[in-house]
Amino acid sequence: MGSTVSGMRGTAIWTAAAMGAALLTVWGPASEAYGATTLVVATYGSDSAPGTLDRPLRTVQRAVDLARPGDVITVREGTYALADNITITTSGTAAQPITLGPYQGERVVVDGEQLPASHTPVGGSIPRAERGAIHMEASYWRISGLEVVNGPYGVYCDGCSHNVFSRLSTHDNYESGFQLQGSSADNQILNLDSYGNRDPRKNGESADGLAIKEGSGTGNVVRGARLWNNVDDGFDAWKFTSPILIENTIVYGNGYNRWNFPDFSGDGNGFKMGGGSPAPAVGHTLRNTIAYKNAAHGVTDNGNPGALVLTRNTTWGNAGTGFDADVAGGTAALTANLSLADARPAAVGTGTVSNGNSWNLGGTWDASAVLSTDPVALTGPRAADGSLPSARGFLVPRNGTAVGARF
Repeated sequence: MGSTVSGMRGTAIWTAAAMGAALLTVWGPASEAYGATTLVVATYGSDSAPGTLDRPLRTVQRAVDLARPGDVITVREGTYALADNITITTSGTAAQPITLGPYQGERVVVDGEQLPASHTPVGGSIPRAERGAIHMEASYWRISGLEVVNGPYGVYCDGCSHNVFSRLSTHDNYESGFQLQGSSADNQILNLDSYGNRDPRKNGESADGLAIKEGSGTGNVVRGARLWNNVDDGFDAWKFTSPILIENTIVYGNGYNRWNFPDFSGDGNGFKMGGGSPAPAVGHTLRNTIAYKNAAHGVTDNGNPGALVLTRNTTWGNAGTGFDADVAGGTAALTANLSLADARPAAVGTGTVSNGNSWNLGGTWDASAVLSTDPVALTGPRAADGSLPSARGFLVPRNGTAVGARF
């Protein structure tokens, strides 16, 4: 019995074996469900084409508009300069998510430099629909392997659930590299690199590497991210009212005025674990992470009085406090964390439980106490599967004490 594969909803008959081979070897981010449509996009294509490998579409937006649950959008290499942002509003389903990614690992750059909202003047605001080179209000997508640059935000998701974002690079955008907000649950943000993002219109006040803020929704996970040299914070959970899990993540160099903004307003925290006015009480979890050489704190509760869980994290050389968890009424639990050569190791409130951390153990915690302070291995190229490179001795205690992160 033959199966069907199609472009632009046209069909052709394939044997099951031939179709499986094609999905594995031709399309790149293959659909797991036989019979799904694969839409190919290329810089030399046409939006009146059927979207096949030999007759591809021209724009990602056209493919997005055509895609239905279970479909695959595969993008050929090149730079896709946007005249309008890519807007995703059609959802997949749990059984048939929609997939978007590069063809066979080719380099795909989504460039928002020409978008008017990328150049919003000082004091101006970006209309909601124009936020993001990729603007998303949809669920059950699998988006991977794209490089998103120069947008009014890189990726902006508002009301997005059950999505997987993997191996994205969001850099040099005119607001946060990746922002998730609104009613958004059960998203996975995996192996994200987000760096060099800035906001000239606000003089550095709000462009983070990754922001999950101003919203709610359980089950959101950040894993394997690197967030560096952003104008405001590395990670920001401002006004997000549901718990977030952040693990195996590195943040560094955030909050410095590399763009010479005249009235600089960047905060410069590595991990901002909440906040607001008043700050909601939320029990975010941070484990096996490193925050180093940020302009303010390595990790801060930012006024969040909730039951934060901070376990086996490392801060090093931050201009502020390594672990700032001293909000009045706070109920954070800090266990087996390492502060190394921060301006001060920790600020712990009366309601905070602090056990087995470097500042509890005593002794001298400086460069001589660890095997290596050279981050070059951890900041190098990722593995082929997107995972972080190994840096086995980086900020690991020489004496074998079981504190801090391990990579």
